[in-house]
Amino acid sequence: MKTEERDAGPEEFGRLTDPFRRELMAYCYRMLGSVHDAEDLVQEVYLRAWRSYASFDGRASLRTWLYRIATNACLNALEHSSRRVLPSGLAGPSADVPPRGSRVPEVTWLEPLPDRLSGAAPEDPAAVVAARAGLRLALIAALQYLPPRQRAVLILRDVLAWPAADVAGMLGMTGAGVNSTLLRARSRLERLVPAGEEITEPDEPEQRELLDRFARAFETVDIPALTRLLTEQAAWEMPPVPQWFTGREAIGRLLAARLPSGCGRGLLVPVRANGQPAFAAYLRGEDGALTAHSVMVLSPADSGIAHIASFMDPSLFEYFDLPRVPG
Repeated sequence: MKTEERDAGPEEFGRLTDPFRRELMAYCYRMLGSVHDAEDLVQEVYLRAWRSYASFDGRASLRTWLYRIATNACLNALEHSSRRVLPSGLAGPSADVPPRGSRVPEVTWLEPLPDRLSGAAPEDPAAVVAARAGLRLALIAALQYLPPRQRAVLILRDVLAWPAADVAGMLGMTGAGVNSTLLRARSRLERLVPAGEEITEPDEPEQRELLDRFARAFETVDIPALTRLLTEQAAWEMPPVPQWFTGREAIGRLLAARLPSGCGRGLLVPVRANGQPAFAAYLRGEDGALTAHSVMVLSPADSGIAHIASFMDPSLFEYFDLPRVPG
């Protein structure tokens, strides 16, 4: 990089570095499991990069340099944070519907990442599939169980396909060290990613019909129709509620107890998160007004919907560019 570029002002610095902002957001999210934390860390990465830009010698690419800063920032953050989990990572499924307000204050929960924040879609269809797979919710949940350095190596090597030499230089490791760390991370990840994630998704037209039927059944609180759309061993999770449920019967009891009765009691807005179909759910309160309730990330399969993670955190709506109260 030329000296005049390294001495550029804020506008020129932004022009050179902004193209990498969304992919860095996705990288930090994979490392941290939180869209809130990832956004804050990316801001910190760019602040650090701006402050040290004059010392950037150009021997590595600007992208590599930014990833090095982001990796160090993530590793530092993980030294002082708790593992982010889903309810299924805490205990087995529940048979009893928990009372409203059930919470486990000391648990730090995984969060979804809107597709709109995770980078531009690749032009190659195969690359699109790979990009989505690298952000699937089950993978992100599993990554949180890897030690931070193993997590970084696996993401950089297997998800982002970085050369081993670049990863070694970024983490201050030898090439042999990167390879051995990667093998340990792969071995552990194979035990963590649920077998259900290997199921085949339906074709796009079939998936669209499945999602439309799900939205209609949810909005009209048609519990029998909802449960018929699930696979036999479907799972439903609701962070920050620690209990989770599997099977149509158990999920049906949960929905009957949790969803307000009557037609027109809810509104689902289609969105995408973690490369998966999702809905932003608005529910009516006792006053009849619709308000933000949850973001539901779905895992469709050929035989129905296999998994639903309903994140009951209205603050997530801003990341999907949605209001707390629908217009």
